[in-house]
Amino acid sequence: MRYRVSPEDVWAADVHHVPRYERSRVHLASGVEAFVYLQPGRQDAARTLEGLIAAEQRALSLLDIIESRGIVAPGRSELEIERDIFSIASAQFGVTAHWHDRVVRAGPNTLCVAGESAPEQIVGKDDIVFLDLGPVFGDWEADVGRSYAVGSDPEKIRLVADLDIVFDAVRARYIADDAITGARLYAIAVEEAERRGWRFGGRIAGHLVGKFPYARSPAGRDGGRISPANAQRMRDPDALGRPRNWILEIHLVSPNGNFGGFCERLLLPS
Repeated sequence: MRYRVSPEDVWAADVHHVPRYERSRVHLASGVEAFVYLQPGRQDAARTLEGLIAAEQRALSLLDIIESRGIVAPGRSELEIERDIFSIASAQFGVTAHWHDRVVRAGPNTLCVAGESAPEQIVGKDDIVFLDLGPVFGDWEADVGRSYAVGSDPEKIRLVADLDIVFDAVRARYIADDAITGARLYAIAVEEAERRGWRFGGRIAGHLVGKFPYARSPAGRDGGRISPANAQRMRDPDALGRPRNWILEIHLVSPNGNFGGFCERLLLPS
C-alpha cells in the first residue's frame, strides 16, 4: 500500500524509524517513485561511502564547468549566478533536487553561515565569492564548497589559497587521532585558521552526510555536527555498527570582519 505524505510526515517517520531502519528511494512497478524503510546491513557501509564519493566527484565536475563558463564574474548578482548553476546542474547532470537553496555568497554575504538570510549582492570587481552546492544525484547528497577571488585583491587571493591549506591541516589532525571528538576537531579548525592569520567563521566545522534527504532530516542533524557541543567521538559507529561519514567545512574570515571564504567536502579517513 502506498501513502501520500507531507515532508513533515516523512521527518516524523524518520525520527520514529531511526536508528533501526534507513529510508530508501524505490521505483514501483507502476512507475511511481516512493520511499520505503529497510533495515540496512553492515555490508552496506562500503556501498554508502562509494555512493557519497561518486556524488562528490560529480559535484566537483559541476564546479569545474561553472568555472570554465565564467559564471562567477563582476557585475553579476548572486541570484543570476545561482540560476545559471541550477540550469547547468539540470542540463549536464540531470539534477532535479538540491538539499539547500542558497548556494552563492558574495561580498559581505561571505560572512554568513548556512541558512542565514542576507540581502542579495552584486559581485564587485575586486570581490570574493563562494559557492556552497548541495546537488542530489539519485539517492546521494553531495556537499561541496569553493571560493573565488574576483580581481586582484592580495588578501582575498591569500584567503582563497589558505582555505585548502587549513582544510588539509584539519583533516591531517583528524586522521592522526582515532578518538577525536566533534568538539575537539572544531577547536582544531579554529586553531588552524588563527595559525594562518584568519578567524574561523563557522558555528560548526561540518556535519554527518548520507543518503538524501539525510541532511534535511532532524534524525540526521541530532548529534551530527562538528561543533563545540559535540563530545561524541567522530569515529564511533552508528547504532547498527556502521561507520559514519562526515563533511568538513572551513569558513575563514578576515581579521577586520569585512569578508570571508568557504570550502567543504568529504572528510575521508585516508
